[in-house]
Amino acid sequence: MEAVGYDVNQKNMSAGMEENAPRKARTWKTFLPALLLLAPIALFISGFFIVPMLYILYLSFIQTEGLDTSNAVYSLHNYILFFTDSYYLSALWLTVKLSLYAVVVSLLVGYPVAVTLSKCSPRGRAWLTLLIAAPLLISLVVRTFGWYLLLSPNGTVNQLLMALGIIQSPVKLLFSEIGVVVGLSNAYLPFMILAIATSLYNIDPSLTKASAIFGAGPVRTFLSVTLPLSLPGVVAGSMLVFSMCMSAYVTPALMGGANVPMLPVLVYDQILHLLRWTYGSAISYVLLGVTLVIVTFVTRMFEKGVFKEVFR
Repeated sequence: MEAVGYDVNQKNMSAGMEENAPRKARTWKTFLPALLLLAPIALFISGFFIVPMLYILYLSFIQTEGLDTSNAVYSLHNYILFFTDSYYLSALWLTVKLSLYAVVVSLLVGYPVAVTLSKCSPRGRAWLTLLIAAPLLISLVVRTFGWYLLLSPNGTVNQLLMALGIIQSPVKLLFSEIGVVVGLSNAYLPFMILAIATSLYNIDPSLTKASAIFGAGPVRTFLSVTLPLSLPGVVAGSMLVFSMCMSAYVTPALMGGANVPMLPVLVYDQILHLLRWTYGSAISYVLLGVTLVIVTFVTRMFEKGVFKEVFR
């Protein structure tokens, strides 16, 4: 009996292996075209993103002056130098602060626009989305220079404020923190609007109707239903705008100049003007690390906080 049972088990195992073999072959043949299609983009990302990032990381640990790395010493000297320099620490804080200000301004302006976008008809939504995304088709330098002209002492904003009698003389809006925040908010506002609108699209209209049926007014319905359910889009848009503001160079350079030394501008100066590639590389990775820590912390806080059910 034991021999018969053993033979039956052997036959079952053999049959199972024969059935699985073609399936594995079919699976490999199925994924092979997809892998071949991904190969060019994988090579592109590796060559133009991963390899340069690794090289910058390598440079950040080299202690040397200028571009000669033949007698370089590998250490944490560049990072220690950064964290013991009050000027660069204040520049890091300024970068974080202005990025947060830009996120707040983008959120205050973008949320009402996103609500309007979500309530439009399909045709109106398509046209409004096109208008919102249209600035992204224009060079960031051109858009920033437009704000440069608007906020200059003789620009439209100052002239309008003086004509209305609000101010008596031009206010310094250019080469100031205000100018940088305005420029950053304008540059990345479309990303905030589209991220929030995506969450608003996914809210079931029956929930707001049910809230109204139970006697909740528009304000209470917004605070108890619409706002909590749109938080994933708010957080995603805020973190996206914050990340781009932290790494922005064109807007701080044009709108702030030397008066607003944000960290990306200082990295540019270190690498191209002072030729301190290693120190500039270290600053770049400090900026990247701080951005990742803040984005991760805020995202986790919302995912595990009061509104964790919304993020499931």
